[in-house]
Amino acid sequence: MTNKFLRDDIPSPCYVCDEAKLEQNLQLMQHVQNKAGVDIILALKGFSMWSTFPLVKQYLKGATASAVWEAKLANYEMGGEVHCYSPAYKQKDMDQLLNLVHHLSFNSMNQWNQFKEQVMQSSVSAGLRVNPENQEADTPLYDPCAPGSRLGILASQLEGQDLTGIDGFHVHNLCECDSFATERTLHAIEKKFAKYLPTLKWLNLGGGHLMTKEGYDVEHLINALTVFKEKYPNLRIIMEPGSAVAWQAGPLVCEVVDIVENEQKILILDISATAHMPDVLEMPYRPKITGAGMPNEKAFTYKIGGNSCLAGDVIEEYSFDHEVKPGERLIFEDMLHYTMVKTTFFNGVEHPGIGILRKDGTFDLVKEFTYEEFKARLS
Repeated sequence: MTNKFLRDDIPSPCYVCDEAKLEQNLQLMQHVQNKAGVDIILALKGFSMWSTFPLVKQYLKGATASAVWEAKLANYEMGGEVHCYSPAYKQKDMDQLLNLVHHLSFNSMNQWNQFKEQVMQSSVSAGLRVNPENQEADTPLYDPCAPGSRLGILASQLEGQDLTGIDGFHVHNLCECDSFATERTLHAIEKKFAKYLPTLKWLNLGGGHLMTKEGYDVEHLINALTVFKEKYPNLRIIMEPGSAVAWQAGPLVCEVVDIVENEQKILILDISATAHMPDVLEMPYRPKITGAGMPNEKAFTYKIGGNSCLAGDVIEEYSFDHEVKPGERLIFEDMLHYTMVKTTFFNGVEHPGIGILRKDGTFDLVKEFTYEEFKARLS
């Protein structure tokens, strides 16, 4: 069967959003919202493809930002509720954010005390990012609860503090986790912060809830959230996944440009791992290529090389049923979340376009990058 992403009107390289799969993810989240009585918003740090926002906002309540620019994107392009959390705000950030967001969370009592008076004079609902000291993330790079973390206030640091003006707590300690990690986190929150919960208006459980992954126990998640809400009916529960929204919702399509032989065969692609799939090198992890297997599993094995001059711009070996030739397309699966948001123009290599494969089978190329955009990055 011909792969639906291998078609003449999809250029290479290109990130392609599968609109049908994106909507399927959103429909599952709507189910969670309805059954558990929670509100789910999109974390822009994980998925900021704003050409899809007309679809996203049909299902989710809004978006959450990590800085002023993301807050503007959420406000101008998504609408609905806009939430924001940053490790630190400058005065110029605060002056803008109070006109952009509905909820604003602070990372320290120092920051809250600095901006308390200004925030309380606005209509923005203020919260504190707290650290439940419950480690669930497998990768240290993405573990907000690692010892010595700069993210979130410890329970011990709240003792004796005046929380007047604080409406909610923000907790984020998950990374592509299951429902049982969410349940453990709820228990940790209750253990560390129970005395504050009855007087708060909302609790933001952050992201990392990979509810759209195959095998995720959605009903267990709904039950865990329902039980917690029954204990604290005063709390509005907010969740802000990024990866889960765009999980398996589209690939990065690329092309083999050359094959280099130096002890082994290396495919040189028209994309760069460091520039276009940075988490592959940073986490690191092995991305899936459609139709490819582990080294030596199939007849022909190749290392994968990017098109930048960085020596380490390579991905481990893959095997194929056939001999790969220059001009052949490869499909790196699941490349929309935490990929497009991290890309760079490193080396001035061609940046992948962005397209949407619509539910009706048509393809829209919504973005092509130009030299002028590369030039505008610096001056």
